[in-house]
Amino acid sequence: MEQVIPRVELTPRAAELVRRLRESHGPLMFHQSGGCCDGSAPMCYPDGEFRTGGSDVLLAELQVEGVEEPVTFWMSRSQYEVWSHTRLIVDVVPGRGSGFSLEAPEGVRFLTRSRVVDG
Repeated sequence: MEQVIPRVELTPRAAELVRRLRESHGPLMFHQSGGCCDGSAPMCYPDGEFRTGGSDVLLAELQVEGVEEPVTFWMSRSQYEVWSHTRLIVDVVPGRGSGFSLEAPEGVRFLTRSRVVDG
């Protein structure tokens, strides 16, 4: 049987930060930035605060232990066309995040690492 590789996954550090942010802000969502000003960082928002539409692709509904509801992960359709052959791994690193992403005041930022997948 072939193993299913998730399109998006969180490292343990990212999952822990998601749990903390969920406690403070309620249900969450991610939108993978296009890289203009924030270096292709996944932006974390209260669920529904970032408006998605026909130009966006829902890549994942992440199940995070300790978080009641799935955390959606979105990307623009044009960016997805470039990244469609990759698996995205969301991590947390020290540094200043975007002022719009919920982790910014924490002194850390989410970072997406990508791995090429077959097929």
